[in-house]
Amino acid sequence: MNISGIHHVAIICSNYEKSKQFYTKVLGLPIIEETYREERDSYKLDLQLPDGTQIELFSFPDAPVRPSYPEAQGLRHLAFKVEDVEESVAELLDKGISVEPIRVDSLTGKKFTFFMDPDGLPLELYEV
Repeated sequence: MNISGIHHVAIICSNYEKSKQFYTKVLGLPIIEETYREERDSYKLDLQLPDGTQIELFSFPDAPVRPSYPEAQGLRHLAFKVEDVEESVAELLDKGISVEPIRVDSLTGKKFTFFMDPDGLPLELYEV
């Protein structure tokens, strides 16, 4: 097997329009394609990250809530690389997004912090 990276991360949201606004306007991710699948009554929104990785944002009617905090099994969080954590935090705060205090990774010495998407999915900013 020759894995060369992550192609995409899929997220199922509870409110499609609210999540679309968050990921495109707050985080500034450009839309690759938006598809409505009538047979599923579901939207699929493909979003582009600068390194080529994609986020697939889905809406499904009556999708069950997945416990994610505190420390439930499964995907723990999604981390975004940023050059300047302080600058990124200031942008989020200007847009009304609550952000945890900036911390320093004791293993790498790098700064990081967490915030939540509209469904409470933990998102991390990690300084590279």
